[in-house]
Amino acid sequence: MISQEQFDTEIELIITNAIREDVGDGDHSSLACIPADAIGKAKLLVKDNGIIAGVEFAKKVFKYVDKQLKIKTFINDGHSVKNGDIVFYVEGPSQSILKAERLVLNAMQRMSAIATKTRKFVDLLEGTDTKILDTRKTTPGIRALEKWAVKIGGGENHRFALYDMIMLKDNHIDFAGGVTKAIEKTKQYLQDTNRDLKIIVEARNLDEIQEILNTDGIYRILIDNFNFEDTRKAVKLIGDKCLTESSGGINEKTIRQYAECGVDFISSGALTHSVYNMDLSLKAV
Repeated sequence: MISQEQFDTEIELIITNAIREDVGDGDHSSLACIPADAIGKAKLLVKDNGIIAGVEFAKKVFKYVDKQLKIKTFINDGHSVKNGDIVFYVEGPSQSILKAERLVLNAMQRMSAIATKTRKFVDLLEGTDTKILDTRKTTPGIRALEKWAVKIGGGENHRFALYDMIMLKDNHIDFAGGVTKAIEKTKQYLQDTNRDLKIIVEARNLDEIQEILNTDGIYRILIDNFNFEDTRKAVKLIGDKCLTESSGGINEKTIRQYAECGVDFISSGALTHSVYNMDLSLKAV
């Protein structure tokens, strides 16, 4: 993953662009009927059950919109919530609360859904040594939020983007002329460009795993779309030579069985691309 400094920059960019997109030259609904000096208070109300996420992000949004806004938090990121819970109160200029409202809700509803689904997967892996990973199958423009939500839910982040890790998948391998050529070219590229990036290589069968193992310096092998039996064989073949990761359509019904094959990681795009937003609202009090 990227550095904390770079991650913070991504969050700042998300907020800046979202406010630009939503507010434009002004929140004219509020400007039309609410005095500029009006002070108000609102509560973040939970209307669902799950894991709350995005509280810290909401604080950043409120601060960006108006430093006068004050937040009193009752439930922090990563905690279970139920219908009727109040996560926080925000108090200050009413126009500012309304300006920030939609971004806060949109982000928290989606982040909470992702955190909730991630926690479900984490619970299914309890008692094994396998960790759940996210993927790059995220919503364009808000990847940092979605990966943040995975961490809040107890999962681990895979690479952030194309630039912070080498991942040689089936198309890279085919375009490069095979597994060995793809790895050799990659190592030469890293040497020529003086880059220090970890290398993950996808294997489609046991023969490709053996071919990958014939070279040194591989960080992790992606055991992609293997059945349970072949996954166990792959894990045994790899041993402690590098880390292992299973992927490919793994869901709530199969994740435990893949973990019991002995893989170090299981990656799932479903953590971020197949969730239903948690129902939250920001209500004036």
